[in-house]
Amino acid sequence: MIADNPYTLSPAAVNDLRKHQSTALIVGIVGMLAMVVGFFLTEHGQFMRSYLVGFMFWTGTAMGCLALMMIQYMSGGAWGMMIRRSLEAGSRTIPLMMLLVIPILAGVTVLYPWAFPGADHLKAVHDKRLYLNVPFFVARAILFFGVWCLLMFLLNRWSLEQDRTGDINLARKLEKLSGPGIVIYAFTMTFAVTDWVMSLDPTWFSTVYGLLLCVGQCLSALATIVAVLILMADKPPLAGLITKRHLHDLGKLMLALTMLWAYLSFSQLILIWSGNLPEEISYYINRLNGGWEWVGGILLAFHFGFPFLLLLSQALKKNPKTLRIIACYIIVIRIVDVFWLVEPNFNKAHFQLHWLDLAAPIGIGGLWFSYFFYQLRQRPILPVNAPDLEKALNHGRHH
Repeated sequence: MIADNPYTLSPAAVNDLRKHQSTALIVGIVGMLAMVVGFFLTEHGQFMRSYLVGFMFWTGTAMGCLALMMIQYMSGGAWGMMIRRSLEAGSRTIPLMMLLVIPILAGVTVLYPWAFPGADHLKAVHDKRLYLNVPFFVARAILFFGVWCLLMFLLNRWSLEQDRTGDINLARKLEKLSGPGIVIYAFTMTFAVTDWVMSLDPTWFSTVYGLLLCVGQCLSALATIVAVLILMADKPPLAGLITKRHLHDLGKLMLALTMLWAYLSFSQLILIWSGNLPEEISYYINRLNGGWEWVGGILLAFHFGFPFLLLLSQALKKNPKTLRIIACYIIVIRIVDVFWLVEPNFNKAHFQLHWLDLAAPIGIGGLWFSYFFYQLRQRPILPVNAPDLEKALNHGRHH
């Protein structure tokens, strides 16, 4: 830690974070032990599917933190200055997710139809065998995490150097990396979700799928960070610094991402529906029959409609308690969305919810939060030498 930084966490705040870290670790260990039991008690396919849901959600949250951090460097804005250090801590969980991808890579032949023994005789799989093969699949995963870790390392390193030196050139370096970094994130994440989720049905494709998941990741990350920010807002050094206008801005960004997710989801549905091509409509046939249509309805009403109406209210956005509740609610409904992307590929005939589908997101989430809280207390909570910090702190003071 940097001792002379006025935004170094107070002993009370550090103690709180340690408690949250310990609680999260206990939840994570219990959840992971439940998953180990599930691995031996249930068929391996169910374990892998549930694990994939948890892995995709929390990897998406870590990557959403990285993406929002780069967006903030490019756009500026007081909203991002107040959560920058939290976003950095979230991005530093990417190496943890790199370790947690190992079960996915080890279980390729259990999880992905194109890797099943004898699958190559299917025309759709045979035509894509140059891309959909196990060695290349593993190599791509290593490449993706390598690129993401490099972006995370440079952005975090330069931000910490800026704290120590106040060098204005570091702010320019952060901006110059963030521009191409956003493009690299969108490009690599599109390929990653194509590999890890879309290829669960190797006959189906969608050109908006990558962007749809990127927006969902940013929404998951923002909801997580807002919930944590409000949790810490009553302890020094944040006490008295977070204004209603900061919260209002963060709430507006959550509203914008909620609307963008709905727009992209609807665009995908309407284009596939109007095209009515056999190779495309299978995706929605699986998801609009056998009980899965209720999950789709829940997402329409409670991933878009309900948070949209709540976040339209200025009063709710400016109230820390209500905004934190909305943020926590969004985290839960985002997990439902990831579940809806994964599970209907396997249980096409009827809706099925297994207890592992709950244990996996909770177990992996416990580990994620534990490591996140550990990282969060390693640095001052605000970037003291960032060029726009004073402007951000004064944001809303006179309103």
